[in-house]
Amino acid sequence: MIMPICETCGNDYDKTFDVLMHGEKHVFDSFECAISALAPVCAHCGTRIVGHGLERSGTFFCCKHCAEAEGVGGLRDRI
Repeated sequence: MIMPICETCGNDYDKTFDVLMHGEKHVFDSFECAISALAPVCAHCGTRIVGHGLERSGTFFCCKHCAEAEGVGGLRDRI
């Protein structure tokens, strides 16, 4: 039997899962690989945004501090 292959690490694993994003199917063997491939990146610090981030005009930030450090005001963290 041919097992699906994770698109991030290349592991062939019998417990992969599919993620449909923007009409495109992705196959992963772990949430870590899915996050690495699909989560947006903070425009200031470069961290992967796994929770509720902030966005202005298609630019993503992990928090208000990072947005302000890039000169983007008027955003607030979700509480």
